[in-house]
Amino acid sequence: MALGGPGSADGVGETHLFCGQVGGTTGPQGTAVVYRIQATAPDLPPEPPPPPQSSLSPRSLRGGGDPQLWEAIMVDAFVGTWNLKESKNFDEYMKALGVGFATRQVGNMTKPTTIISVDGDVITLKTQSTFKNTEIKFKLGEEFEETTADDRKVKSVITLDGNKMVHVQKWDGKETTLLREVNDNNLMLTLTLGDVVSTRSYVKAE
Repeated sequence: MALGGPGSADGVGETHLFCGQVGGTTGPQGTAVVYRIQATAPDLPPEPPPPPQSSLSPRSLRGGGDPQLWEAIMVDAFVGTWNLKESKNFDEYMKALGVGFATRQVGNMTKPTTIISVDGDVITLKTQSTFKNTEIKFKLGEEFEETTADDRKVKSVITLDGNKMVHVQKWDGKETTLLREVNDNNLMLTLTLGDVVSTRSYVKAE
């Protein structure tokens, strides 16, 4: 017969008092023999550790996280189809490149579409227009050969500088920079050759 005792509701850590005969024997003068039994918890496997908290963000990645992941995030902002909306000083830039008058006239009237896509670490940049279509495939930071829309044979390198894509072309001792920067659904292309600067504004196609 249990006399009771303190303990938890699930039986773990309970103390139970029992009295009665053991092997048909009672205590002196008919007193009951009291036995104390302590219940113990069974061995349980340790609880798994909580999942790690992700702290990845463009700011944290750039400040010391995975540089490849940071590049992938930034390149993704350029992916899409971009249509030319506005152009400033493009004729002067083409003159600095050495483009002839007739070709400049066509270039000034043409409104090209730029299509940027990514497959792994290879970026494809297509320019389509009624004047001429071009396509380049490249990896960031690796030099490649390029034939431009005005038929220049150049050595090009494209890199990321923060949220800007920097395209440098070199040929015949000359150098020009094509800098692309995305802001929401707008892409600004800044063309620089010496002290000549042209800007071309694109809007992302829906």
